[in-house]
Amino acid sequence: MKKAIQILALLFFILSAPVAFSQADADCNIKYNLFKGDYQAKKYDAAYENWMWCMDNCPTLSVNIYKFGIKIAEHKLENASVSEKAAAANLVMRVYNQRLEHFPKDFADIYDKIATFKAEQGASEEEVYVWLEKAFKEDATEMGSKNIYTYFDIILKKNKDTNAQIVFDTYDQVGEGIELKREAYSKKIEEINAKDSTTLSAKDKKRRGDYQQILTNLSIVEGGLDSKISEISTCENLIPLNKKYFEEKKNDAVWLKRAVSRMYNKECTDDSFYDTLVEAYVKADPSPQASVFYAGILMKNGETNKAMEYFKKAVDQETDSYKKAKYLLTIGQILSKQGRKGEARIYAYKALEYAPTMGRAYLLIAGMYASSANSCGTDVVSKRMVYVAALNKALKAKSVDPSISGMANKYINSYSENLPSKKDLFAAAIDEGTTHKIGCWINETVRVQSKD
Repeated sequence: MKKAIQILALLFFILSAPVAFSQADADCNIKYNLFKGDYQAKKYDAAYENWMWCMDNCPTLSVNIYKFGIKIAEHKLENASVSEKAAAANLVMRVYNQRLEHFPKDFADIYDKIATFKAEQGASEEEVYVWLEKAFKEDATEMGSKNIYTYFDIILKKNKDTNAQIVFDTYDQVGEGIELKREAYSKKIEEINAKDSTTLSAKDKKRRGDYQQILTNLSIVEGGLDSKISEISTCENLIPLNKKYFEEKKNDAVWLKRAVSRMYNKECTDDSFYDTLVEAYVKADPSPQASVFYAGILMKNGETNKAMEYFKKAVDQETDSYKKAKYLLTIGQILSKQGRKGEARIYAYKALEYAPTMGRAYLLIAGMYASSANSCGTDVVSKRMVYVAALNKALKAKSVDPSISGMANKYINSYSENLPSKKDLFAAAIDEGTTHKIGCWINETVRVQSKD
């Protein structure tokens, strides 16, 4: 009899279990939809009770419990009394931690958000650094601009006097992350720009503005990082440091790429060790970028024809349009340094064919124009009109790429100061608004304007 009762009990449990689970699922869905409706109506206080029920009873139902929930928790914190602040802050962290536990994706983004939250709550630099390091090691491209800067600043302070290599390695990794983000958002902007401007939707316009702001923030951070590292990133420091590790790293393509890039960017290319690094880089990684750098040293050594072969090889090898544009611009920069300005301009314009928003290409042309003022003019006005051409290119750079406005404005202000004055134009019997042909290698017609 006892055995029969046990069998009946077991059968009852087996038959009733699906009903219980079904009811629990139904409750979860009801509570989820109730809180979601209040959330979407921005009724965060009304959403709180049903949301917490979902947090406690069905944490794996949907990632939106956490995506939406963080706003509800932050609202709770913003409106908490002094005595409630600590509990409210713990609730915010619970949302992040529970999301990491039940939806183990986007780790870098969540770590980055936790670092920001901790900083806002007045946590110590060391505690913030722990979360920043987690985000950086997971995926540096997912970090916010401000946190990228903060992370590097902490690394710099910790190691600049004891381990410069760690500082440079971090700087390189951060820079690569920034460049990947710049590439991604530049492509998104160019996709929108390729659409018919007369029928562009409000959504696309907003997205473009958001993407341009992200690029602007990246440029600001990049400038800040360069400023931070400038005290130790000198040829006097870079050359011996790279020599120190060269034997150990001479087959390491990543290390060689970074070492070459550092020395190129800091204009340490006249040192013979730069050639040694580039040659090792090409051997370790015969990539388009390596070919560009190798062509540069060939040109420096007078092997122009061979250099142009390598330039062509680099561009032809690359299939990605943005990367191709980057290589073309680098070729332009190398040719410019060699005084081959006309050819450099050709490559800058080729870069713009593949990446129309690459404002730095216009700045390269602007700089070459400005440096040619004395050689491309015969008197005060004709020399100063060259600055009009330079100014036009700087303005174009800012127009196509608002993210480099800070850099472009420096060019614009400098060239504007060098325009002819009304007195200069009067003395030369030239009227504003008329056209002026600039000869020399520039060979461009501009409209006459004064600085007054």
